[in-house]
Amino acid sequence: MTFVVSENCIKCKYTDCVDVCPVDCFYEGPNMLAINPDECIDCALCEPECPADAIYADDDLPEDQMEFLELNSRLCETWPNISETKAPLPDADDWKDKPNKRSLLET
Repeated sequence: MTFVVSENCIKCKYTDCVDVCPVDCFYEGPNMLAINPDECIDCALCEPECPADAIYADDDLPEDQMEFLELNSRLCETWPNISETKAPLPDADDWKDKPNKRSLLET
């Protein structure tokens, strides 16, 4: 099992999850975070920390978010690792619960 950052992180990029990760498996893109499934140790510490409820165990990933399992893995190949908390995007609270943001993902 691994954890997956889903669509709700897009245009938010809260980093509360990064602060609790014991293995630094988060990677930072322009407007989203991703989890490297090869580095994740399934500790589940990140999931409750996400203010946008954007992190799921892969077994619990909603059907309409399944593409994010592969997407997280692929994005971690090119995005830089993040190991410290940063401020969220300026309008994160406005975007946090908006659906259908996949087309807004910046890679």
